[in-house]
Amino acid sequence: MIDKKKLILRKQSDFNRIYRRGYSRGSKYIVILYMKNRLDYTRVAFVASKKVGNSVERNRACRLMRESFRFLKEDIYKGYDIIFVARKSIILSGKEEVQKSMRQSLVQCNLIEKKYRENERRRD
Repeated sequence: MIDKKKLILRKQSDFNRIYRRGYSRGSKYIVILYMKNRLDYTRVAFVASKKVGNSVERNRACRLMRESFRFLKEDIYKGYDIIFVARKSIILSGKEEVQKSMRQSLVQCNLIEKKYRENERRRD
């Protein structure tokens, strides 16, 4: 079992590496920056800049992203570093909208396992 603390990106060097050399995909509510790592688990970070709003709004944005990720984390491929960046529009959205947006972005990035992508196609 992997320690939960290892699953969170914290080092500035990791953030800089992903921002400089990683790939990105945007949606209405979030931007996903991702890069392959050499680990057998996926690490994530949730970011809301001051452009999103005051501290209450930024914390809400991060909570929405964390909660949405909680439902999707079992389906995401292992071995990636992922940064979820909130957009200003996330403040007016609900959990279901953010979760749908996150799922669609992860599918576009090919970060969700194949079985999950097939189920996604059938629903549409």
